[in-house]
Amino acid sequence: MATDYDAPRRNETDDMAEDSLDELKARRNEAQSSVVDVDESDTAESFELPGADLSGEELTVKVLPKQADEFTCASCFLVHHRSRLASSSGGQYICRDCAA
Repeated sequence: MATDYDAPRRNETDDMAEDSLDELKARRNEAQSSVVDVDESDTAESFELPGADLSGEELTVKVLPKQADEFTCASCFLVHHRSRLASSSGGQYICRDCAA
């Protein structure tokens, strides 16, 4: 099939520009759905409110000490792997993110 590359191209926005107002309204009503999908895990019980009393909660996160191949950035104070080290001077280590 031969294609005329010099011919003006048409896309969906061109087609929509030529539609009448009634057709656009009908299309909008068809596109809208009255059914709402509600996931059971998204109930109000799963949300934590700011300022809520969490004193009775237990943490289940295991905290590991800094490993031998890690350093603490002197700028952002995050623990990074040695491969993220950008510079070190006088015991001050700087990560690549802070050096940029």
